[in-house]
Amino acid sequence: MIELPIEKAFTLIEPGPVLLLTTHDKGKSNIMTITWHMVVDFTPRIAITTGPWNFSYHALLNTKECTLCVPTIDLAQKTVQIGDCSGETIDKFKQFELTQLPASDVKAPLISECIANLECRVIDYVKPHGIFILQAVRAWIDPDKKDCRTFHAVGDGTFVGDGETIDLRHLMEDKIPFGV
Repeated sequence: MIELPIEKAFTLIEPGPVLLLTTHDKGKSNIMTITWHMVVDFTPRIAITTGPWNFSYHALLNTKECTLCVPTIDLAQKTVQIGDCSGETIDKFKQFELTQLPASDVKAPLISECIANLECRVIDYVKPHGIFILQAVRAWIDPDKKDCRTFHAVGDGTFVGDGETIDLRHLMEDKIPFGV
């Protein structure tokens, strides 16, 4: 083994998949790319982290709602480009030719081109760490999407696409909640 510089430690455990987060505030919808997130237990709660440098941060604080959208690998380039510009100056839906669909329980739109969308409400904000705790209130999936592979950020500008699925459910059936 060789030692890795500690400032690169996060690249060993960067979460995935890359997500698109939509907001709707003051009559305007926006999209941001987010890679720092995690599920909280076997519940529909998700933690994300962002801060005042992101235009969507203020919309999350103001509206206390968003939609988490799961892009597939065919949207990787657009997803990275979305994260490299600000919704303060451009309409990202128009710029990146993404289709807004109305959500049922929040004002933030779904993204039609994504494999899945989660309508969420902010239930807590841990200010010192910039962590929003989201409660998913409705989930959507596109059963007609052909390529369902998602992709994950390494944290250094590279990404890993999903590959082979390994089914080991039989080893953990007693831990998986009923119906999952």
